[in-house]
Amino acid sequence: MRLTIVDDSTLFREGLVRVARDLGFEVVGQAGDAQSLVQLIMADAPDVAVLDIRMPPTFTTEGLVAAREIRSAFPSLGVLVLSQYVDTHHVMELIASGGGVGYLLKDHVGDIAEFGDAVRRIAAGGSVIDPDVVAELVGRRRHREAIEELTEREREVLQLMAQGRTNSAIGSRLHLSPKTVEAHIRNIFMKLQLEPAEDDHRRVLAVLTYLRA
Repeated sequence: MRLTIVDDSTLFREGLVRVARDLGFEVVGQAGDAQSLVQLIMADAPDVAVLDIRMPPTFTTEGLVAAREIRSAFPSLGVLVLSQYVDTHHVMELIASGGGVGYLLKDHVGDIAEFGDAVRRIAAGGSVIDPDVVAELVGRRRHREAIEELTEREREVLQLMAQGRTNSAIGSRLHLSPKTVEAHIRNIFMKLQLEPAEDDHRRVLAVLTYLRA
């Protein structure tokens, strides 16, 4: 199996090249930036391209942009994106491009057997998503489901809570009595399963749940 490996960190890249070769893969190209990646692929397309998501010059989404470009030119090319961060937005965008893609956190690449298995699965047209990213996606879905249980008025109250407004300010904004605002907030806590606790501030936890959703 033929790989092209691109990462701006020479130390990490060289280590990954050595790991890949120890696993029996043929490394046909390596570089330190996204532009060089595209040039390498166009000149000699491998089975899988392994690349960092953040590379020069802006260290934002160069890897993702390059992945889209090479997948457009070579739809069957496998792409394994490596990142230091759990970024669910980029993961969903990557998954939407079809099979033969993967997203792993760099901290987990140290497991050589799992890295090799991920590369092989991607080359075969499968998808590989880091367990920490899956957990984050599942957590967000859980938050969305909890928020969806709120009534429209309760969501309005929670939105104003997220803006830092007091109960009095919420009542004035929505033309509700103080007791009605308190009742809505109690219902919000109940539906979000935020039980009273000495060391927890339920108002803050409710807002965090809203923001995560």
